[in-house]
Amino acid sequence: MILNGLVREARNREIVGAYGDLARYQWGVYDSIQNEWAIYRQFGWYHRGLKAFVPFSGMKAFFVCIFKRRMMNMSKGRFGIHGGQYIPETLMNAVIELEEAYDRFKNDPEFIAELDNLLNNYAGRPSLLYYAKKMTKDLGGAKIYLKREDLNHTGSHKINNVLGQIILAKRMGKTRIIAETGAGQHGVATATAAALMGMECEIYMGKEDTDRQALNVFRMKLLGAKVHEVTSGTQTLKDAVNETMREWTQRVKDTHYVLGSVMGPHPFPTIVRDFQSIIGREVKQQMLEKEGRLPDAVMACVGGGSNAMGLFYDFIKDDTVRLIGCEAAGYGVNTDKTAATMATGRVGIFHGMKSYFCQDKDGQIAPVYSISAGLDYPGVGPEHANLRDMGRAEYVPVTDDEAVEAFEYLSRTEGIIPAIESAHAVAYAKKLAPTMSQDQIMVICLSGRGDKDVAAMARYKGVQIYE
Repeated sequence: MILNGLVREARNREIVGAYGDLARYQWGVYDSIQNEWAIYRQFGWYHRGLKAFVPFSGMKAFFVCIFKRRMMNMSKGRFGIHGGQYIPETLMNAVIELEEAYDRFKNDPEFIAELDNLLNNYAGRPSLLYYAKKMTKDLGGAKIYLKREDLNHTGSHKINNVLGQIILAKRMGKTRIIAETGAGQHGVATATAAALMGMECEIYMGKEDTDRQALNVFRMKLLGAKVHEVTSGTQTLKDAVNETMREWTQRVKDTHYVLGSVMGPHPFPTIVRDFQSIIGREVKQQMLEKEGRLPDAVMACVGGGSNAMGLFYDFIKDDTVRLIGCEAAGYGVNTDKTAATMATGRVGIFHGMKSYFCQDKDGQIAPVYSISAGLDYPGVGPEHANLRDMGRAEYVPVTDDEAVEAFEYLSRTEGIIPAIESAHAVAYAKKLAPTMSQDQIMVICLSGRGDKDVAAMARYKGVQIYE
């Protein structure tokens, strides 16, 4: 009753947002309450909270120590008002250890050399920047290039981040890897790298996603990973993250959580962005080599937002380059079957970070939907949220129907079958390119290949496939 009262008051002020939902994730009432108090302290309500909820002076002193520590950490990893470390005390030591290790190794020549070697000789970087000649001619307007992350080993951009994090985990002395996955691409990449490094690997995936991405589930198992089917909540990516975080709290000593997107508590958004930023660095160099100048627009699909952030990061200071993120609108932003966070969400706190989230009228995380398992997430990374607030990046919704049409269009036009996630960016490019002049250039990040989606696309069109 006490916790509910606090959460209701915070929701009325539209500050805490979805964070009260944490109590359902079984991190413990103690952790949930202390985090609510920490948030209250951040906004000047701390003393009232203590008087109401901690009647004994000894307990007050104990909580004051906790609060001071947590207030310092919630100010870390900020992108404008977004980001931070809103996590239970049971995870605080783990993220501090991770932050210190990353700061120590990220500029270490041996670490960089090992990562570069794997990216170049194992993952297959640099990925191609392909001129889509037929698509350009068909649409008219801008010249279109495709950044071919689909050609990476394991079939997506996910391997960039996974290799970096697993090398880091090895240097931290970890022997076990856990990860969440939606479409399965991050799970496959994590299982692949764990097999390469000889590490134990467990993947958490929502039942809804294991059903529609059965091929990737088998690939993960083939690579030696144990796959946990998550049946709680909406049984999608959000719930897979919940279960992975819960598991991490149980075994922080020997386990590293390879978070797959630019979300979660600091330092994850920064770590994932840094490892994915190779996408944008390569695009900039390749564009200068091919065209002698920068593109006029770069675009990518956005769920949590790792491939988009990887593409955008090197162009943020280049004001002439438009940064465009393409969200999953599902059936449409005016329906309850959507995952377009920027179009429909508001500021809240969830999964350890402050950002934009799809919420119901009570501030709880709203169920979201997309045909794309990889974009079926109710929030967006905090750096994306800040880019939107600054007006530096624009975010547009793309419906299921538009994405499926683009999936078929690119397949037939260029002979490239994109991931349904990537098809969201292709769909918006089809709208934008004709409005641009022929001397302008756009780059689309093809974040992954579409082999995993072919059966789902057939079902979407009413065609039964027997694999």
